[in-house]
Amino acid sequence: MKICVVGCGRWGSLITWYLDRQGHDVTLYGRESSEHMKRFLSERKNDLLELPESVKLTTKLDMLKDAEVIVISIASQGLRGFMSEIAALGLKNKIFVLCMKGIEIGTGKRLSQIAIENTDASNSVAVWIGPGHVQEFYAGIPNCMVIDSDNDEVKRLLVESFSGDLIRFYYGADLIGNEIGAAAKNVIGIAAGVLDGLELSTLKGALMSRGTREIARLIKAMGGNELSAYGLCHLGDYEATVFSKYSHNRQFGEAIVKGEKYDLLAEGYYTTKALVELADKYSVELPICKAVYNFLWDGADAAEEINGLFKRSLKQEF
Repeated sequence: MKICVVGCGRWGSLITWYLDRQGHDVTLYGRESSEHMKRFLSERKNDLLELPESVKLTTKLDMLKDAEVIVISIASQGLRGFMSEIAALGLKNKIFVLCMKGIEIGTGKRLSQIAIENTDASNSVAVWIGPGHVQEFYAGIPNCMVIDSDNDEVKRLLVESFSGDLIRFYYGADLIGNEIGAAAKNVIGIAAGVLDGLELSTLKGALMSRGTREIARLIKAMGGNELSAYGLCHLGDYEATVFSKYSHNRQFGEAIVKGEKYDLLAEGYYTTKALVELADKYSVELPICKAVYNFLWDGADAAEEINGLFKRSLKQEF
């Protein structure tokens, strides 16, 4: 299969390496101004992995015309702009696979909605979500992930073509739930980092349980299957997000509490705002997400927000 991966950051480069390993014809695209791409062009590696000679590298968007599948791994808030940028290429009969986890601020739209609304009707859109870190996959440690799409034929093609000894893919059956769950787990990851920073890591069990419940409520209110929150898109991704030393969102939350600077991308920062907007729209209570929002966007004290969760009214667990 002829594939072009858009985005040469840590996840985009891992996807490129993995799909090449699966025997596909893979090209990695990055902007000329990208420091990541400059290093790949000169050394074929970054700080995490090295790309084999079989992988082609390009800074020309025209390469998308030749691809059957276009895998996108960029900052989620930049997807609309990117889809507008490639509109002039007139792409048709392509499969777009979105590998980011986020929700658009302001519109509350899922990434698949943005892609579908901004591409030709002949193109199909799928999402690739679930747990795993570059460092672990590259070291040969396997994991399970999900591919979902409204197009069952495309979903089947991708799962069968992408599955291998490193990643066992499951067929998703709830695009709403899978996208919301995948995006929201990053917010729970930030909360987990705050607990680590406050030396309250023992509360992570409660965070996972209650976090999953509130995201399940939102998924249901939006028309998805609330059970998706308990699958690989959300709860199944908690180990990689809530506990892992590699989790950017967890590290970001811990840095906030310690007053340290953190420059790496933590998608949960933006997702928090989008989730609070959705909670208002669908009249769903998201106490954990709102607490994270309060200290990220409103300048509240993180420790006080965590304590505030304990002062909420007493209620049945389920």
